[in-house]
Amino acid sequence: MSIETSVAKTSAYFVSQCMERYEQIAAEHPHALPPTVTLSHQIGAGVGAIANRLAQILEQTEFRGKHPWAVFDQQIIEKALEENRWPKKLAEKITEEKRLFIDELMDDLFGLRPPFWVLVPQVVETTLRLAMAGHAILVGHGATVVTANLPNVFHVRLTGSLSRRIKRTQRRQNLTLEEAAKFVRQEDRKRARYLKAHFHARLDNELLHDLVINTDRFAEDDAAALISEAARKFFAGSSVAKENLAPAHAAG
Repeated sequence: MSIETSVAKTSAYFVSQCMERYEQIAAEHPHALPPTVTLSHQIGAGVGAIANRLAQILEQTEFRGKHPWAVFDQQIIEKALEENRWPKKLAEKITEEKRLFIDELMDDLFGLRPPFWVLVPQVVETTLRLAMAGHAILVGHGATVVTANLPNVFHVRLTGSLSRRIKRTQRRQNLTLEEAAKFVRQEDRKRARYLKAHFHARLDNELLHDLVINTDRFAEDDAAALISEAARKFFAGSSVAKENLAPAHAAG
């Protein structure tokens, strides 16, 4: 077994232990967990606009909290870095294509950035803390898999055809069609490898999701409204902490 494989297995072990610890806490306090939503997505499926609109809608429902609903995407990485005293500016580097093991090791030795076997368990723990604190919309970074067994979390998957996702990415990032196509395909491969390496999970496992939306067929506002309605029904029938909810806004 190579050193890299051994280290990866060690990282996966710590990830698993962290998840089990939080799942045990959730099982012991099932009525103390406010609602949370995860958004797994294909690149170019419009997750940014949908997540932000969803937060606005949920803030107007009976499931608004003492603190506003918040969207966490890259902020999950930044918060993990902050909590573990890494410089926040490293967040951009963390999202780069996975590098060679020796590069990770050298950066670790010289304190340039946390290696994946250190960072991934830290990101997992931050994700679990945010999920259990509630009123959070967690975007990507394995949040759906990490929180799969928490009873207060509603899981959504956003998909779309490759051609539509490429065109949306081209428009929003001001790329050429060829650049957008290359970017989307690379991101799809990176995300699949990330989940497989650290969580032994696949993005196309439909059992991970409570709701799957094809964004080719729904406008962003409509997709957010659909998620909100499904999430409200899910939370109403679950054991989310009613005492942590603020009085609902007037219907409108």
